[in-house]
Amino acid sequence: MTDAAEVTIAGLSVSRETIAALKAFEALVLRWNPAINLVSKATVPDIWQRHIVDSAQLFVHCPKAVRLWLDVGAGGGFPGLVIAILARETVPGLQVVLVESDLRKATFLRQAARTLELPVAVHAERIETLPPMNADVISARALAPLSQLLGFAQRHLSPAGIALFPKGTRYADEVAEAQKNWDFEFDSRPSLSEAGSAILVIRKINRARQD
Repeated sequence: MTDAAEVTIAGLSVSRETIAALKAFEALVLRWNPAINLVSKATVPDIWQRHIVDSAQLFVHCPKAVRLWLDVGAGGGFPGLVIAILARETVPGLQVVLVESDLRKATFLRQAARTLELPVAVHAERIETLPPMNADVISARALAPLSQLLGFAQRHLSPAGIALFPKGTRYADEVAEAQKNWDFEFDSRPSLSEAGSAILVIRKINRARQD
């Protein structure tokens, strides 16, 4: 922490109030984690870098005209609640919707949102049962293979929307496998939290034509 009016996280300049909110969220996760395993115990000592910075870096790719961000398999609030905290300062009109089928984790998400005074909506159901959301952004972190995620994205994205999917060091293999069944445009951006990993920024998702 510094005495400056602003500090940075994942290359983003944010206020000290935003950092304080992220720290408060971190404390909530640590308090609840022993009971419902929001994050892996092995990553708890490095939760700021492995989960909060890893989530915050997605916000760098947020379109300027975004109105609805849909986070699928929201789990412990990564990246969804981190996005909501960052958006409160820079995109105050952004609606963040979290989808989490685990009822205990959904309860945590609602409690954390109330405690942090974040205007998020939490759906305790499977993404397959949710009506199409016409989202500007859809994100999912450590949820499913890319081919499956593209199915969710096609259903819930607006025509001009983007999908932001963090993937590990074998992301190129996932892309190649997904291209067997899907047509899409994508960019890969280096992860700031794990060497060799990437953020996939995906647009124009359609089922591939089968010859």
